Amino acid sequence: MTIFIPTEQTSAVLPIGQPQRAEVVAATEAWIERAAQMLALPLAPVPVLFDLRGTSAGMFRARGRDCWIRFNPWIFAKHFEDNLHFTVPHEVAHYAVHCQRHRRRVRPHGPEWQRVMRGFGLPPEVTFKLDLSGIPVRRQQRHAYRCGCRDHAVSTVRHKRMREGRARYLCRYCDAALLPVD
Repeated sequence: MTIFIPTEQTSAVLPIGQPQRAEVVAATEAWIERAAQMLALPLAPVPVLFDLRGTSAGMFRARGRDCWIRFNPWIFAKHFEDNLHFTVPHEVAHYAVHCQRHRRRVRPHGPEWQRVMRGFGLPPEVTFKLDLSGIPVRRQQRHAYRCGCRDHAVSTVRHKRMREGRARYLCRYCDAALLPVD
């Protein structure tokens, strides 16, 4: 179960509106065109969605022949210029590598991606260090478990797997099985 943790600051940041979304889409298309020229590779425009939540500013996704780029409208609202200049080309670089490698699996921030980022004239950095206060974030509910040496907070996914008998997890320190706390 995913729950949202409300804070006093959560409502302080509102997602970007239609004019800024249009600017992000235009920037995405411009970076795709630049990547196509740089790699001498035909790159079609991809759908740009503004449905990402949490602490990630952007995400490139591919499923079969379908590709799309997702952006977090709250993080863009708080740090619009930074995201326009770094997050957009970061995600376009993922798309370009995906197309260049003929949909074969490659490391997400491996040498191919780094090469494209350097070709863009940008540092191949993976994450940004910006203030995210006021951004709504999702938190996984945790479940209490215990082993022979300590208490553990287990994710809902692992909790369900153990409860259904599909998995057994061991403590990395004492090698004892994790058991639910009553």
